[in-house]
Amino acid sequence: MTDTTSSPQVAFHFNAPDKLDYVCRFIRKALRHDARVTVVAPLERLRQLSARLWKFAGHEFLAHAVQGDDAELFALAPVVLVEAAEFSTHREVLLNLGLEIPQGFESFSKVVEVVSSFDEQDRAFARTRWRSYQSAGHAIERFDLVLQGDR
Repeated sequence: MTDTTSSPQVAFHFNAPDKLDYVCRFIRKALRHDARVTVVAPLERLRQLSARLWKFAGHEFLAHAVQGDDAELFALAPVVLVEAAEFSTHREVLLNLGLEIPQGFESFSKVVEVVSSFDEQDRAFARTRWRSYQSAGHAIERFDLVLQGDR
């Protein structure tokens, strides 16, 4: 039986037309609510996201650090971009951009999975992750970004 008192909230955000753009907007909103965010993805994807975060909305910098940055900067950053969840000291929001469920996701308060509108491989892997979370006893929230106006 799953211990729901320490179980993270799991949310799938489906139909993101531009996954990295949506993640930037999600991070901006999280920072406005003083949340600390860990983004897990392969290194190349993290670099792409970091570049977007630097110039998001033209004038707005979204403070973040990438795995391998100076340790002090990394510790202070409200958003960290890592290849594995274990590299982050934040335990609030885990945003997964990888194809598989991140190891150690259970230690976070909230897990967010962002799924592309157009990438069929991404959608197929998301269905597999959904079933894995579900079979482990996690309740899942579903947000269809098309129906909600891609918040």
